[in-house]
Amino acid sequence: MDKITLVIDFFLEHKLLLTVLIIVLISLVKRFIISRIRGDVAFLSDVQRKWMSRTKNSTFFIIVMLLFMLWQTEISKFALSVTAIAIAFVVASKEIILCFTGSIQRASSRSFVIGDWIEVGKICGEVIEHNLMATVIQEIDLHHGQYHFTGKTATLPNSMFFTYAVKNLNFMKRYVYHSFNITVVEFVNLYPLFPALTSQIEQHCEDFNEVAKRYNNIIEKHAGVDLPGSEPHIHVNSGPAGEQLVHIMIFCPTERAVHLEQQIREDFMIAYHQAFSPKEPHTEQSAITE
Repeated sequence: MDKITLVIDFFLEHKLLLTVLIIVLISLVKRFIISRIRGDVAFLSDVQRKWMSRTKNSTFFIIVMLLFMLWQTEISKFALSVTAIAIAFVVASKEIILCFTGSIQRASSRSFVIGDWIEVGKICGEVIEHNLMATVIQEIDLHHGQYHFTGKTATLPNSMFFTYAVKNLNFMKRYVYHSFNITVVEFVNLYPLFPALTSQIEQHCEDFNEVAKRYNNIIEKHAGVDLPGSEPHIHVNSGPAGEQLVHIMIFCPTERAVHLEQQIREDFMIAYHQAFSPKEPHTEQSAITE
């Protein structure tokens, strides 16, 4: 007991050494727990990411609380001595305070969780980690009509949640309203092509049509709004130079959206070529009669 008391007194007298020891021990425990959660898998699941994020946040909170308790006396003396510069300190740490309050706002509104697809400003991606200061996402190329990961990791300070609207795109992980335009320079009547084109689109979507309808109904009930529906939609608009813009929208599995778009473009081009390509002129010999 005497030795233990001596060790405790020694560390209490050398608080800096004890601080380093606390940080090192808790960091080692955190790394051990995270390695156990991760295991040997190549790709992390949403559950693993959630527990890894909780572990990191919990260990950080424990370190802060232990260090505050250890240095409480010194902190109190320091706070009393720097009252005159408190306002300057708040102004200088405004961004840090905004990050903390942004984290509180995210947690209270439950706008997203780990594994959700979100859009903040012009950045879209899947949330892989969030803490008191920042949110980390794997970027997804949505603005170019793609739905694949770019391989880039974006770290968003939580203060951005006060500046930009946070859009939760989580339902797009499975099915998506995929829209694209086909430009036709010549002014011709395109409407006769649409019934056959609609039938071809329905054939392309036949294997997942029933699942798409059920998923569309689930989204409508969850959002409480009347969505366009799972059937294909075709509209024609005019461009600024007088060209015609054929707007097509389909409700399809996210991973198949780009492939289906290419198939529909090919179908439209074939139908357009067959309907409006110039006919072969007759030769003079074919016009000669006996």
